[in-house]
Amino acid sequence: MSLKHVVIGGGTGFVGKRLAKCLLADGYEVTTISRMPAIKAMTWHDLEKDGLPEGTSAVVNLAGQNVLDPTRRWTPGFKQNVWNSRINSTAACARAIERATVKAARFLTTRQVRKPNTEDSAPVEHDFMSRLCVEWERAANLGDNSTCRGVRVRSGVVIGREGGMIASLILPFWFGAGGPIGDGSHDLPWIHVDDLCGMIKFAIEKPEVKGVLNGVAPQLITNKDFTKAFASALFRPAFFPLPELVLNLIFGKERAVLLTKGAKVVPKRVQELGYQYRYPDIQSACKDVARLFPPK
Repeated sequence: MSLKHVVIGGGTGFVGKRLAKCLLADGYEVTTISRMPAIKAMTWHDLEKDGLPEGTSAVVNLAGQNVLDPTRRWTPGFKQNVWNSRINSTAACARAIERATVKAARFLTTRQVRKPNTEDSAPVEHDFMSRLCVEWERAANLGDNSTCRGVRVRSGVVIGREGGMIASLILPFWFGAGGPIGDGSHDLPWIHVDDLCGMIKFAIEKPEVKGVLNGVAPQLITNKDFTKAFASALFRPAFFPLPELVLNLIFGKERAVLLTKGAKVVPKRVQELGYQYRYPDIQSACKDVARLFPPK
């Protein structure tokens, strides 16, 4: 089977758009799954009804409600949307793969990394976010008898100008009002969006890649290190720390932990497998995204 037809769940999101662009530039055919029908796209209803497009060689699921949307209050209804958008979409992709007459050869899913230090470290359920991560991975399980190679990427904070953390921080930092969160001493596992997409493409193309990958950069940093690098890349000061209490009020304590609590996460297997990073250090990553307006 050709490697060249990839179906991307959540292909209209921040990472999904970049991944589609990366794959198309390299000669892949790409079909996205989203809520609305479009050219070279299908809906989640289409997936459940008709299954995967003929000739699908890999499925990548990046779908999920933006947890850190500051316009949405942390209500039970929003929490359920966050849960369902990740678990249900992943399970739908897994069911479509298993129903297909000719199986896709690869199934990749991504989710936020929480506490594991290496890929061998077992995830622990201790709060809403960690329980979500555990169930997310369970939903991606195709079973021991599946012929499809499964890869689960545990992603750090994604650095890219078009979305994610940088899109939220660019204005305060641009106007010199940026600063660390709290004392800035907590760890910040991170990855540039081009490296996350590159890692996914690497996993699609290398048959030896399977199981869990930590989708993080090799450089371990704290929130204070990021603040210094981003402010320096923008030629701006960053003297205004953001108290954790304020984040807890804005986001709710359960989801604010994504910004206030980190872990030292090492991409052990990624490096052993030979993936070459484009942005291995936070200084080069921040220089790439240090612009007021995103690229067209």
